[in-house]
Amino acid sequence: MSHYIELVKFDSPVNLKIFKNENTLASFPHFHKEVEFIYVKKGSVNIAYQNEMMALDESEIIIFPSGATHAFLSSPDSVRYVYQFDLAIFDEKLLGVSQLELIQLFDHAQVDSKNWSDELVQTVSDLLDKLFQTTLVPTISIHYLQLGYLMQLMGIFLEQLPQETTEKIAGHHAELKYKEDLVLLNQIFSYIETHFQEDITLDAISALVGFSPYYFTRFFKKHIGQTFIQFLSDYRLEQARYILSQERLPMVAVAEKSGFSSVKTFHHVFKKSQGISPLQYQKHINDQ
Repeated sequence: MSHYIELVKFDSPVNLKIFKNENTLASFPHFHKEVEFIYVKKGSVNIAYQNEMMALDESEIIIFPSGATHAFLSSPDSVRYVYQFDLAIFDEKLLGVSQLELIQLFDHAQVDSKNWSDELVQTVSDLLDKLFQTTLVPTISIHYLQLGYLMQLMGIFLEQLPQETTEKIAGHHAELKYKEDLVLLNQIFSYIETHFQEDITLDAISALVGFSPYYFTRFFKKHIGQTFIQFLSDYRLEQARYILSQERLPMVAVAEKSGFSSVKTFHHVFKKSQGISPLQYQKHINDQ
């Protein structure tokens, strides 16, 4: 099964996304540059990570490092809290720890809370519960509290997170963790997120990271598993699906807002991908 990259859309200026996941029973293998925590509040979840299957039960936690491919299969009654955040929020000039050091902290960590001390599990669980509570009743202090709790988590992990005693075996390219390429990929994804409505040429995106179009094409395919053109098309399709589910706009406006050059191109690409027209997709969503 192919692996795909997820571009996380943050709920907060803190570059943090928190949500409860209780309906999704399975996910395909995917990865993202953000670190992710899954905290099981009810039921059980089987996690595919590092070419292994790991079972998580109620009150257990798992960490997915930046760039690590993962998937899950949950019990029908399970409830998970999911936390995704960008390590770039921790200012290395101010705090004295580089982003690469933080990436490596999680890369070499024992990510399953079964391998943590009882004290560490309790402390992290309490902080994750407090983080989740900030999403329930938004206040003027929400972003201060979120950043404060994340800072506490990172400080505790720097001191107490158990590390693997043996080197992990690399699997798919996603598990190679970007390292020096992380910064370049981050630039590319950030550019896509802010310019997807524009005409992004291969020459322009290559120049952004200082590559020739030929080298950029190889670089992107190696790390992402698909061509840049296909990835950009998929990203615009994802934008279109969201717009169709949330707004009632003419298809010309949907095509424009999601970055397609024309409504004809949008209709063709959407139907080829989804098997139905954008209008039929919108009607199906609204009828549910």
